[in-house]
Amino acid sequence: MSQNITTHKLESINSQQVSEKPNVLFIITDDQGYGDLGCHDNTIINTPNLDKLHSQSIRFTNFHVGPTCAPTRAGIMTGRYCNSTGVWHTVGGRSLLRDSEITMADIFLENDYRTGMFGKWHLGDNYPFRPHDRGFEKALYHGGGGISQTPDYWQNDYFDDTFFRNGVTESFKGYCTDVWFDEALKFIEEESDRPFFCYLSTNAPHSPFRVLPTYSDQYSEKVPGFRSRFYGMITNIDENISRLRTKLCDLGIEENTILIFMTDNGTAAGCSVDEQNYVTNGFNAGMRGKKGSEYDGGHRVPLFMHWPKGNLVKGREIEELSANIDLLPTLIELCGLKKVEDSKFHGISLVPFIREENQPLHERVVVTDSQRVEHPIKWKQSATMTQQWRLINGNELYDIQLDPEQRHDVSLQNQDVVQTLRQHYENWWEIVSTRFDEECPIIIGSTKEKCTVLTSHDWHGERQAWNQGQVRNGLECNGYWSINIEHDGEYIFELRRWPKEEDRPIRAGIPGETIDLFSGGKELNITTARLVIGTHEQIAKVSPVANSVNFRLFVRSGPTRLKTYFNNKEGALLGAYYVYVTKTEDTNLLD
Repeated sequence: MSQNITTHKLESINSQQVSEKPNVLFIITDDQGYGDLGCHDNTIINTPNLDKLHSQSIRFTNFHVGPTCAPTRAGIMTGRYCNSTGVWHTVGGRSLLRDSEITMADIFLENDYRTGMFGKWHLGDNYPFRPHDRGFEKALYHGGGGISQTPDYWQNDYFDDTFFRNGVTESFKGYCTDVWFDEALKFIEEESDRPFFCYLSTNAPHSPFRVLPTYSDQYSEKVPGFRSRFYGMITNIDENISRLRTKLCDLGIEENTILIFMTDNGTAAGCSVDEQNYVTNGFNAGMRGKKGSEYDGGHRVPLFMHWPKGNLVKGREIEELSANIDLLPTLIELCGLKKVEDSKFHGISLVPFIREENQPLHERVVVTDSQRVEHPIKWKQSATMTQQWRLINGNELYDIQLDPEQRHDVSLQNQDVVQTLRQHYENWWEIVSTRFDEECPIIIGSTKEKCTVLTSHDWHGERQAWNQGQVRNGLECNGYWSINIEHDGEYIFELRRWPKEEDRPIRAGIPGETIDLFSGGKELNITTARLVIGTHEQIAKVSPVANSVNFRLFVRSGPTRLKTYFNNKEGALLGAYYVYVTKTEDTNLLD
């Protein structure tokens, strides 16, 4: 069983189509599963516009991604297994896309496309990991893996929020999904006279489940409250899909625009599962597992591809095994792009299947896993897949064609298949594990990011305060940041419990009857602050009225680790959730 199929040459694409390069509009939603669509037999959810797109598109029905958010995005952006790119978690410094990786945006930009992204990035919030560091000329995004996570602008709640435009904060009116589509539409209209690559990545329907009642109320009597809001968020996306397609038609560019729709992992809230990952209520298109699972329900997702000029309008289904790592090689071939030197893909081009060339298919094996740990663990929540088989965690075997619900483990009856797939996994592990011990350091002191805001979301270690609710509750945890000092010099490290936009004393709470993602905050009796960077260590007292503690010290360039402590009289309590770092010549940025 071979890992890859030889990529077909560019000559297989019509020369006229290549000479008139198509636009690419790539839409990916967050935590929406295969079963969260009307066209996939969900009888409750209302998605007429996505259903229409489904009927007019090439559909990949055996398409797989990572079981969680950031790993899927790393695979899309690079055409490589996420574990080999530095991304196998959603927090803890393991969602940072290694700066040596060549991205999809890099390649489109190198081929004279205008590039823009809008919405969720989730591959790093600091230089050199931000979207505008990785090939996107224009980028509007929220922080972290979702609105209200620790790197996100404080008090964002999906409505009238503040986002980052190429690293600079900007406030908006309206619901977040509507904002992403509004800004994408502006970009498309501005760039409609030349080829563009637009990456539209919604944070919806990721939790917290928040949407206007006009969307959720239609489901309130049919499903539990959280699911009604989840479905309502999807219906809002569906309406925006209609707006977008209308704009493409109005601009006269629909014919030569490759429109891709997909989701990033299995459903988060469309169903509930038991300890064995079998669905207990809700709908998941007959699959076992949901978001985070190694079973198909965790990583088999929809993929629609629509391109009238390329004759991708037939409503045809492609059943061959495919994956997120295939999308970049496929788009390179469809668009007639020149690869950036040294780009090495683990995925294959899907053009032969799209073009119905019916070339012989070698038995392909694809691996996906859900790690969510600091250091990857062999066989952990893994699926080693062929067209027929699913080897789960190295020991369970399912014939997916006869048993799509994965109820009957047939490993004992098919030990030869088990051993073959185990060997493939071993080969895969050897490929992806070569840099597991490396960290992806955040660069400090660069002119590209004069003030670096470090957050507890990216702490290395066993536990992180990754959302604003945990910050409000004063979660007792700590870790270190992996950093790289770009230049020798004197730096100011400003330690804070609250971010600057919530400018309160370190010890102070926030009034409120409850403490959750969006309200309240616990008082903490913090008495001292400590900074450890490399071999340097400084300690200072924390005044009852101090909003921050500043440490000024000279540090040499190079990679190192930074760790902070807020202590009470009893000892270690927690790390500083926010640290603002500047070189001394940039002290005006602290005002």
